[in-house]
Amino acid sequence: MRVTDVLVTPIAGGFFHDDLAAVRAGAVRDGQAYAGAPLTAGFAAVRVPARGLGLGLRLEDGTVAWGDAVTVQYAGAGGREAPLEPDDRITERLRRDLTGRTADQFRPALPEVLAAAGDSIALRYGLSQAWVSAVASARRRTICEVLCDEYGLALPDRPVPVYAQSGDDRYDNADKMIMKRADALPHGLINNMAKFEALPEYVAWLAARIARLGGAGYRPVLHFDLYGTAGLAFDGDLRAVADHLTGLEKAAAGYPLRIESPVDLGSRSAQIDGMAALRAALRERDSAVEVVADEWCNTLDDVLAFVAAGACDMIQIKMPDLGSIEDSLLAVRHCRQAGVGALLGGSCAETEVSARVSVHVALAARPDVQLAKPGMGVDEGLMLVRNEQARVLAMLGRR
Repeated sequence: MRVTDVLVTPIAGGFFHDDLAAVRAGAVRDGQAYAGAPLTAGFAAVRVPARGLGLGLRLEDGTVAWGDAVTVQYAGAGGREAPLEPDDRITERLRRDLTGRTADQFRPALPEVLAAAGDSIALRYGLSQAWVSAVASARRRTICEVLCDEYGLALPDRPVPVYAQSGDDRYDNADKMIMKRADALPHGLINNMAKFEALPEYVAWLAARIARLGGAGYRPVLHFDLYGTAGLAFDGDLRAVADHLTGLEKAAAGYPLRIESPVDLGSRSAQIDGMAALRAALRERDSAVEVVADEWCNTLDDVLAFVAAGACDMIQIKMPDLGSIEDSLLAVRHCRQAGVGALLGGSCAETEVSARVSVHVALAARPDVQLAKPGMGVDEGLMLVRNEQARVLAMLGRR
């Protein structure tokens, strides 16, 4: 089955792109907007609607296989790519390089397909989605089956646990997560000092809320993303950060606790050294808190480096930052082989297309947990990811 045309169209993401540098510098919320000037290149305001490009590969039978080229909410931060800008030259290049290509195999053809993306990580992400969708369509199989076949993975027989994120609505959205029994929650969006200072009280509230609403046998992982605020609060004193995290562990009242990006040390090497030292300090305190790498762990090479250094208990494999879905699959596989936890993540700023493809990657690669996405409403992301998992497993069970 050959590609006969390439379609490119602007698309909307599931949330916003936020200028993290401006938020950390104190940009003030004004309803859903932020007041003040942006600080990061590529931002016209501190908060802008998430955007991307839909990439469609039209096949000989008229089927169009879509993939969405998107970046994350905090694009341009922590070594990440800026939001993707539409450009007519992109369409011309993709049509020139991909028209006529045979979509019979995913992995062998992927390097040449991705060459059409140039240096753009977002385009690599979208093209890899579109290509695997085209191959699956040509073979009349699910994306999950194509990935399992080409990477030597066993077909799944059970769903992957799901992690939900609250956005700024930390209380009502936490109730939704608990009532719908998310496996890990709530993220919390602890991206400024006011939220960080209120975190111990919030952790205690959340633990009590789970006990009240969750029902017997429900013991989710409490997972908070601090965006480096603990390091800022304690002027980079990692032992003081470790003391604070053990205090949060007590507030969690026995629920497992994961802390993502407690520090942001400004470079990959510094982040690896700092996270490894923090992890050691927690173990000295007999703490079971798990630290999760995200900032400065953006590519497959970064994942390998963090794992090799023992710098974390889990890695958020943020799919748009890695680019090709192959890199995300290989990152999960490497983490599993090394005994490091894998969160197959992404962003609220993604789309329904990229989220559905990520479900197939998760079912094939088997991370410890998968992010519910896109959006910040909880209901939509949980519904989309869980339903796609259920449908794929139902189809595989009837093969």
